[in-house]
Amino acid sequence: VQLEESGGGLVQAGGSLRLSCAASGSISSINDMGWYRQAPGTQRELVATITRGGGSTNYADSVKGRFTISRDNSKNMMYLQMDSLKPEDTALYYCNALVRAGAVRRRYWGQGTQVTVSS
Repeated sequence: VQLEESGGGLVQAGGSLRLSCAASGSISSINDMGWYRQAPGTQRELVATITRGGGSTNYADSVKGRFTISRDNSKNMMYLQMDSLKPEDTALYYCNALVRAGAVRRRYWGQGTQVTVSS
């Protein structure tokens, strides 16, 4: 099982980006998924999570009202729409998912995609 993020880049403050996370491999099912981020010199922090059916989402206070998490289970994809970006959103963004592959159920991480917001 692999998770691959895409969509990061350099954007000016106030701009938008849409991150994607693609899950691939011998996947039986994907439970909850989430986005995390880590800026240099800081610990990795939760940005947003979404349940399997997409009916429940959770956001860090710092991104509420600006970021929207979603998923497409038919494609094993997850997205993060980021609007009104701020310089403090600059970080490496990681995808995380609880995946069942056959008899094995465990969490996986992607390699990350860099988001840089200039002031």
